[in-house]
Order: sequence, then structure tokens, then C-alpha cells
Amino acid sequence: MNDLIHWHNNTIGQRAAEALNRNNFSAKYFTDRQTAVEYILRLIPRKATVGMGGSSTVMELELWKLLEERGHELFNHNKEGLTAEERNKQRYKQLTCDVFLTGSNAITLTGKIVNRDAFGNRVAAMIFGPKKVIIVAGINKVVRDFKEADERIKMHAAPLNVKRYEMNNPCLTTGECIDCNSPARACNITTILSRRPPLTEIYVIILGESLGF
Repeated sequence: MNDLIHWHNNTIGQRAAEALNRNNFSAKYFTDRQTAVEYILRLIPRKATVGMGGSSTVMELELWKLLEERGHELFNHNKEGLTAEERNKQRYKQLTCDVFLTGSNAITLTGKIVNRDAFGNRVAAMIFGPKKVIIVAGINKVVRDFKEADERIKMHAAPLNVKRYEMNNPCLTTGECIDCNSPARACNITTILSRRPPLTEIYVIILGESLGF
């Protein structure tokens, strides 16, 4: 069974990477995380400032730890002990960092990158500001099209992120997005990167395992 899952992950992951490349992104599919992590580190110049988009995938790969060990200045609004004002300062710094490192809510087999944000700092930095953007996604983020991307965000990404931050939204009770009007609503901005923005280098790394949510 593991061989069958491995075959399916490889087939879907490679298709997604090929579609992204056709849309002018620089995409690669990796079967193991160590090789992927080594590739990501090679993409980041030694003295670059690095913005962290709050990605659970990036946290699972411990990229923040490796970058700290290399001496990079990190702009991470999820760092423990920050006040609300300090978190916002980190978010603004992410817009002008050298390299922005983040995850994605969904990547389609047609080569589009779909994300939904509460504040918009992540999607803003992905589009324009940092000269280089690195997006890391597990195979669980690959979907057929925008309809499936929207469904996975509503059923998985949105409620899990709300629970992660203990935001007072209805999906804490329902376990799925109900398109609420809560003051703490987490689903305010949806972006679709259909093609690579001309002034931004965007690298997409897809891993053949489930990562993040």
C-alpha cells in the first residue's frame, strides 16, 4: 500500500510542478524532506533577511531553526512573547525582506496558487515586495482546481488555523468554515496567483508527504 501511495503522490506532485513551471513559477517536486530542505537553504543567500509567513509546514520542517543557526535575521510574527504591536511590526517587515518563506493553502493541477488570509500580510508579501518568495507545500495541498481549493480551505485550512490561534469564530464549533461575519473572522482575503508576477522570483517546493494543513 505504501508503494501505491508513493506512486500516487509522485504522479500528482510532478503534474502540479510541471503546471506551475508552465505558468512561469520555478517549481520542483521532492520525494523526501531532507533533499527539499537542502534545496531551500541553497535558494536563500547567506546574509539575506527572511520573512516567515506563519506557515505550519515551514515550522514542521524546522526551517526557522536552521536559518537562525545560519545567522539570518528573521521577521517572524509568530515568535513567542511578542505583543500585538510587535507582531504587526514583524508583519510589515516581511513586506520588505530579502526572501519571504511561506506555505500555501492550495496548489492546483493547473498551476495556480490559492491562499486565504485574515490580515493579508502573507499574500501581500507573496505578490510584491520581497525579491524572492519561497513557497513550501505538502502533497496534501494539491487539488484539481479553484473549486477544490476553496473546499479544502473551508474544511481544513481555515478551521485548523482558527483553532491554532484560538480565535473566537463559529468554525471552532462547526469544524468547517460557514462564511461567518465574526469580528475575528480569519477568511478576509483570497488570492489566486495564476502566473508569476514579473518583478518577483517565486519558487514552489512540493513535497511528497502531508505537511501542515
